[in-house]
Amino acid sequence: MARRYDPERRRRIIDAAIRVVGEKGIAGLSHRTVAAEADVPLGSTTYHFKDLDDLLVAALRQANEDFCKAVAARDALQDPDTDLAAELAALGREWLSGDRTGIEVEYELYLAALRRPALRPVADEWGRSFADCLAGRTDPVTARALVALIDGICLQVLLTGAPYDEEYAREVLGRVIP
Repeated sequence: MARRYDPERRRRIIDAAIRVVGEKGIAGLSHRTVAAEADVPLGSTTYHFKDLDDLLVAALRQANEDFCKAVAARDALQDPDTDLAAELAALGREWLSGDRTGIEVEYELYLAALRRPALRPVADEWGRSFADCLAGRTDPVTARALVALIDGICLQVLLTGAPYDEEYAREVLGRVIP
């Protein structure tokens, strides 16, 4: 039997891994659960990803890329006439309003780097990429501080289930921006 050409299979597997993490957490991730979610043979997942760390790296990288595209699409972040603190606070509102599954998955993958060293460089890429986006509006040190503050605010909201307080976020972000 001839192999079917399927150039999107790898991406479908990554997308399926992200959905599995969203539904079951990282503990529910296996080649088998991802293959079932992606509707591909089990051998496809092991062909494209030798182990779960490889699959998690790819999933985190994809989540990073999607996040960076969303941030880059916000022209106001680059506009020197825009209130950067207000724009970042509004971005937080967009991430945390409504269904939080997407941001929960991103943070779960991001925090998995604590126990999975293979994920650490990709987690670091996320922070650096976000800081690079902000560095056009402020200095590199302040940009990194803003990323750390935004991370902290988002994690507090996600962990406590509290509503996102956009005014609080705008105020504390404004205190960091020179």
